[in-house]
Amino acid sequence: MALTHEKPPTMLSHGELPYPRGTLVTDVETDRTGELQGVIEERTKDGNKLVSRTAFMRPRGGGVEWEAPLTRIRSAEDNN
Repeated sequence: MALTHEKPPTMLSHGELPYPRGTLVTDVETDRTGELQGVIEERTKDGNKLVSRTAFMRPRGGGVEWEAPLTRIRSAEDNN
C-alpha cells in the first residue's frame, strides 16, 4: 500500500495589506504593475499555521485582476 501525503485542511481569510488598498505595486517576477486590491491568507485549520499569502492586483484604470505571492509585491515607487 502506497503512502500518500495529504495536505492538511486549510481556511482562507482576508490578510493584512502591506500597503493601502489602491497603492500602485509591481510584481517583481513578471514586472506587471497594478493597484493592490487585497490579500488572502491560507492557514491550517488545526494550529492556525500560515501556509501562504496571496496578493490581488488590478491594472490601473480597470481590467482583469491577477494574483501573485505577496513576497513578489513591492511598491511601484520603491522600484524607481
